[in-house]
Amino acid sequence: MNLIHLSKTNFIDEVKNSDVPVLIDFWAEWCGPCKMMGPVFEELSGEYEGKLKFAKLNTEEEPELSNDFGIRGIPSLLFVKNGKEVDRIVGFAPKETLKLKIDEALSKL
Repeated sequence: MNLIHLSKTNFIDEVKNSDVPVLIDFWAEWCGPCKMMGPVFEELSGEYEGKLKFAKLNTEEEPELSNDFGIRGIPSLLFVKNGKEVDRIVGFAPKETLKLKIDEALSKL
């Protein structure tokens, strides 16, 4: 499992300059659905190694980055390629549903 924890200091290197698409989990410590999504997100991160980078961004710690992407509800999962959003999933999704959505998004890239 290769989870990256994003901040202002590593965002450009890990997201904008990434060779592969990045799936960013926008979350907060107080968010119940985010806590449910966390283990599912972590588990899936190992299944897409080399195809998709998995990253977490705490909206409380990095409000500017959250605002830059127009995050209004969490958890929000954003597919980012070349620094630009290409797809979005808002709300909790069970593993199988999330896996289908990831595969669908990857097929479009």
